[in-house]
Amino acid sequence: MKHRLIVTIAVAALACASVAATASADRGGNPHRGKLYQFRGEVVSASSTGVQVTVEGGNHAALRAMLGQPQTETFTMGQGTEVLVWHDGIPTVGSYTDLHQNDWVQVNVRAAAGSPLSTITATAAGIVGDHGAAPGKPGRPLFLYRGTYNGGATASTISVHVTGGNRNALRLLIGQGADQTFTYDSNTIFLLWQGKVPSVISASQLKPGDRITVRIRAPRGSTLQQVEQTPAKHVGDHEPANAPDHS
Repeated sequence: MKHRLIVTIAVAALACASVAATASADRGGNPHRGKLYQFRGEVVSASSTGVQVTVEGGNHAALRAMLGQPQTETFTMGQGTEVLVWHDGIPTVGSYTDLHQNDWVQVNVRAAAGSPLSTITATAAGIVGDHGAAPGKPGRPLFLYRGTYNGGATASTISVHVTGGNRNALRLLIGQGADQTFTYDSNTIFLLWQGKVPSVISASQLKPGDRITVRIRAPRGSTLQQVEQTPAKHVGDHEPANAPDHS
């Protein structure tokens, strides 16, 4: 009788655990429910059902899903989506009404590995974190280089024949050659501009002779070598002169 009671209690405990796990998964609380796609960028608009974001970066899975897609995307918000508003490093629970235009947000979505972007954006986000003003304003200074792509990109570098840039960038090129090599990593976003509409590409899609811009945020007083060893924030292919700077 005692053995039967123990078995009954164990079965009941397992059932409760199963129900709790299911409920947690429905709320997006199960970290093993799918692959994490993490997008970062600035809010364009928000409603109770979605947030439109100009994507400026993300993890490798997110940027891979963005390849060939427009830079501005709308992510679904559902009943299980939590909006966290950060102030001085402290998050508080908010709502879509706290997501203001130009706020810097991080959108976490879990979906099956290899999902297309359409599936990811249609899946309700688990967390939308609002961090207020975009970082880097006025943090690390911008080193902006313009030129033509030389070709021969590696897994972490691109070679550019520099023809222009901002004051910070050009000051470091005094007495240096025009051909320079810049670093990028999985957080670097590559954008191909067709008119006024940018789409996300990979470094392998750059073509020799393409007119490109390289944006790097590095500490003030950095040497050319230090700047070039700092992963670029953005690389723009055929970027228009009046393109906004989100680096």
